Amino acid sequence: MARVKRGVTSHAKHKKTLDAAKGFYGRRKNTIRAAKAAVDRSMQYATRDRKAKKRVFRALWIQRLNGAVREFGITYSRFIDGLTKAGVIIDRKVLSELAISQPEAFKALVEKAKSALPQSA
Repeated sequence: MARVKRGVTSHAKHKKTLDAAKGFYGRRKNTIRAAKAAVDRSMQYATRDRKAKKRVFRALWIQRLNGAVREFGITYSRFIDGLTKAGVIIDRKVLSELAISQPEAFKALVEKAKSALPQSA
């Protein structure tokens, strides 16, 4: 039986790792041992941060909405409560975009939310 030479496979694996480490600093970009550890860690960060990105954007939309509705004399939480009571189902991303690009439409939504809230508060 002929012996198996594994150089091609190992080289291909190493090349794949080093290509993923392109742009890293120092030995992390060209030494397989350091590059493998750096690439593995970077993949962990990428996985974690794909989840975190969603939270960050939701927080941004909420901050934008809070700033936009305060111009109409209402807080974010009261605005969302009013929209819920009025039966308006629009997510925060779309509401934030409306507040920026179509202020007239957003003002109509704020008025609708205000009218759905009890006047005593």
